[in-house]
Amino acid sequence: MTNSAIVPSGRPEILREPIASEAFGIVQKPLSTWERITNVGAVRKFVLLVLLAAAWQIYASQLNNPLLFPTFGSTIHAFVKGFASGELVTKSLTSLSVLVKGYAAGIACAAVLTMVAITTRIGTDLLELLTSMFNPLPAIALLPLALIWFGLGEGSIIFVIIHSVLWAVALNTHSGFLSVSNTLRMVGRNYGLRGLPYVIRILIPAAFPSILTGLKIGWAFAWRTLIAAELVFGVSSGSGGLGWYIYENKNELEIPAVFAGLFTVIVIGLIVENVIFRTLETRTVRKWGMQN
Repeated sequence: MTNSAIVPSGRPEILREPIASEAFGIVQKPLSTWERITNVGAVRKFVLLVLLAAAWQIYASQLNNPLLFPTFGSTIHAFVKGFASGELVTKSLTSLSVLVKGYAAGIACAAVLTMVAITTRIGTDLLELLTSMFNPLPAIALLPLALIWFGLGEGSIIFVIIHSVLWAVALNTHSGFLSVSNTLRMVGRNYGLRGLPYVIRILIPAAFPSILTGLKIGWAFAWRTLIAAELVFGVSSGSGGLGWYIYENKNELEIPAVFAGLFTVIVIGLIVENVIFRTLETRTVRKWGMQN
């Protein structure tokens, strides 16, 4: 054998003509009008509401007993009539005024209790003990005591609303704080953050999804407590709210008006959930990439 060098055989040069983009098929297909419409969450929810209203109307028509279950049409008629007369507007504003006061006070109490709990061990023990004691206690069960302590008026309703809001917000906020990663905690410590600045700049943004959930639950609990309290003694500051409106119409057997009062509560709830809370969610947790 000779040690002559092995010369690689030459590879022929291949030239390819560029292929037109149309040959690859459709890379990005534009959405149809139907797909663009159904991708909007508000449209899908509106369709669901229409279907629920249709089911309501069909069931009530089949039942044919307006004293038990009025039709959707008669409820809307009573709803429009109540707003046209101004009665439902006045009742709604009265209820919302009391509700906002109690809700804000409940959030403030929950914030103080949670900040104490997250900064000290004694505070954590106190929060766990108080929530174990009072969270299972229905707010309406405190109504007799509230009547004795604050009298027949706005103060009693605000007291029971605070009780219903406080524990839901405090528990969710504290749970959110505990779920904050150690990396974020160390970042805050390295920047020298302590006490309230540490809570505001590190814990609250990181735990905001849980805090927002607590705010939503607290709002729902506040509505339930308010309507139940008004159904019991209703009149506050010289005028009753939506609960009292429902109770009065029930006594007069104006069942469509009763359903109109309940429908008003539902409408206000939908507005708060889909305008206030949804806007807050979009500008915070969704913008920060913490939620899809």
